[in-house]
Amino acid sequence: MHSPEITMAVDALRRRLVRGTRTILGIAGAPGSGKSTFAAWLQEQFSPGASVVVPMDGFHLGNAIIEGTPLRQRKGAIDTFDAGGYLSLLRRLSLRDEAVVYAPEFRRTLDEPVAASIAVPADVQLVITEGNYLLADQEPWKDVRAQLDEVWFLETPPALRLQRLVERHVSFGMEREAAVAWATGPDEANARLIQATRPAADRVLPWL
Repeated sequence: MHSPEITMAVDALRRRLVRGTRTILGIAGAPGSGKSTFAAWLQEQFSPGASVVVPMDGFHLGNAIIEGTPLRQRKGAIDTFDAGGYLSLLRRLSLRDEAVVYAPEFRRTLDEPVAASIAVPADVQLVITEGNYLLADQEPWKDVRAQLDEVWFLETPPALRLQRLVERHVSFGMEREAAVAWATGPDEANARLIQATRPAADRVLPWL
């Protein structure tokens, strides 16, 4: 059962989706807060074809770029994303003047982004984009925020977030000790930065 805040947010979003217009909704939150799960659930609340999920994670820098650099030990940090590429995609989605826009997707099984994996036809009314840094105020991320009609921030208990992160890392091949170290190290450093952007959200929603 979802919270009254989530029910109210979804009801307001339904009212916003006027025929002929497009809404780009951002879902922000710290690593492990459940952004991908929430975005998929939200998409299911609308009729088939009415919405598409376009994750920010498709703009991870490729391993060929970060391998052998200090960025490799901070993969997932704000400077390990192609923010300019993400901003360009959002601008194209806002213009809505192309028959189809293709977006990249991050494949965890490959640990790599894959280009042109998500199709966004011009008639899609709702684009849901989820990611860590949608509310960051440095360049060019503040321009990313300007492309989003609303941003909702997911609030998840820290212990649950940590548990999810460790299990996610283990499921994709990390030894548990390494998974705990990564979740409490780089992931937690990112979480502190992301949590500081929470006041800029249009809505803060509890999500388990």
